Amino acid sequence: VFALNLKALLLAAPAGPRATMGLDPGLRTGVKVAVVDATGKVVDTAVIYPHQPRNDWDGSLHTLALLAEKHKVALISIGNGTASRETDKLALDLIKLRPELKLTKIVVSEAGASVYSASEFASKELPDMDVSLRGAVSIARRLQDPLAELVKIDPKSIGVGQYQHDVTASKLDRSLDAVVEDCVNAVGVDVNTASPALLSRVAGVGPLLSENIVAYRNEHGPFAKRSELKKVPRLGAKAFEQCAGFLRITGGAEPLDASSVHPEAYPIARKILVAAGSEPALSLDPRAFVDGTFGLPTVQDILAELDKPGRDPRPAFAAATFTEGIEKISDLRPGMVLEGTVTNVAAFGAFVDVGVHQDGLVHVSALANRFVSDPREVVKSGQVVRVKVLEADPERKRISLTLRLDDEPSPSGGRGTGGRSTGERGPAARSEGGRPARPSDEPANSGAGRDTGGRGAGKRNASGEKPDSKSSSGRPPAPKPAQANTAMAEALRKAGLG
Repeated sequence: VFALNLKALLLAAPAGPRATMGLDPGLRTGVKVAVVDATGKVVDTAVIYPHQPRNDWDGSLHTLALLAEKHKVALISIGNGTASRETDKLALDLIKLRPELKLTKIVVSEAGASVYSASEFASKELPDMDVSLRGAVSIARRLQDPLAELVKIDPKSIGVGQYQHDVTASKLDRSLDAVVEDCVNAVGVDVNTASPALLSRVAGVGPLLSENIVAYRNEHGPFAKRSELKKVPRLGAKAFEQCAGFLRITGGAEPLDASSVHPEAYPIARKILVAAGSEPALSLDPRAFVDGTFGLPTVQDILAELDKPGRDPRPAFAAATFTEGIEKISDLRPGMVLEGTVTNVAAFGAFVDVGVHQDGLVHVSALANRFVSDPREVVKSGQVVRVKVLEADPERKRISLTLRLDDEPSPSGGRGTGGRSTGERGPAARSEGGRPARPSDEPANSGAGRDTGGRGAGKRNASGEKPDSKSSSGRPPAPKPAQANTAMAEALRKAGLG
């Protein structure tokens, strides 16, 4: 579960190389601001105080407008922590006030940003920057490229699951580390812009070689071709063989260096390109290029890569647009249809951020109009979805949502019936609780909702005593519900669902 959630977060759609302003929201301590250029380099910082107690709204707008204009900012990345909706409103006012700047605002998860701020890596990367401002830098960069930024943070601090502390630490570490390496290798790394943290996750590199690569790059300038990597101290033939296919060079002397084709396969790749001419590489018969060195699967991979060189397996960038005026749980009403972002996926459903400082739960039974055994079949962390509000309880901080937009909230405010009567039979029939409808001849597990004269554990005999094993009808009393798993109960309580 944790590995799959982490993979979804790491492979979330990148906004790309655009100047970005990161806003780390806060009330009394102010909103921290960091502007990074298209390469992720920090070019400016500030602290503004638009919220209580200072309420310097106009001054904050003026500061943000100056920074956006000066550095040609295209994106505003807002952390989803305390005061995020208030800060989101500030960004919206800026967009309305200065439409010519053509700004786009996006709320992102700030999970792990504080961990990064105080980390040794952040101290090396941003040695002269105040710790409180480093979080804003991370928030800006994770919008540009989630993978490149999140690899700097311990995977367990990113928020990969509700019960990760119940798993053996060493086993969890191995599993999550393997996922990070797989994701990095699947996407590929630009060797001329990557940080040591990202390079260290490439197969065959590791922490020492990653530092050596960056040091060589800083001393000699950008790598012009992959073969120059052999000049990096301690990067031998074996390490080059392992890592070369994952390290990309864009705009270099060798066009194939920008692809995932390994240098050893360049001769056959060139042969394929000549044979294809102006036709798509996939139109060729791969069997014509199989030899003693490269088998059919390898040739097929090369053809696929040459058809779309340097392809990114991550989805196209998209961001949820929170509904204006919906800022807290009390603003929600049953029946509202909202846009949100999936923040986590568990066995019992998915948590969705709809912009009210409290994630709502889409129960597994409300994910689709069919039986869903694994919620990850339907949604993934970071996915933008449209949901309908079934219940909103400000006192308990509980929000019940559904992805089935034809569901109707029940009169009591619980999960809806999906437009079906509760008396329907068949696999599609559902009760008011959103679960499959119970056959009429199947007894419920508790006496809840029954009158005092019905059968069940609360029934007493004529003397006023409870029967030992059977009710007056001769049937055994209904069993008591099993005690909830402690870890799950605690997690639900923290999520506001218990």
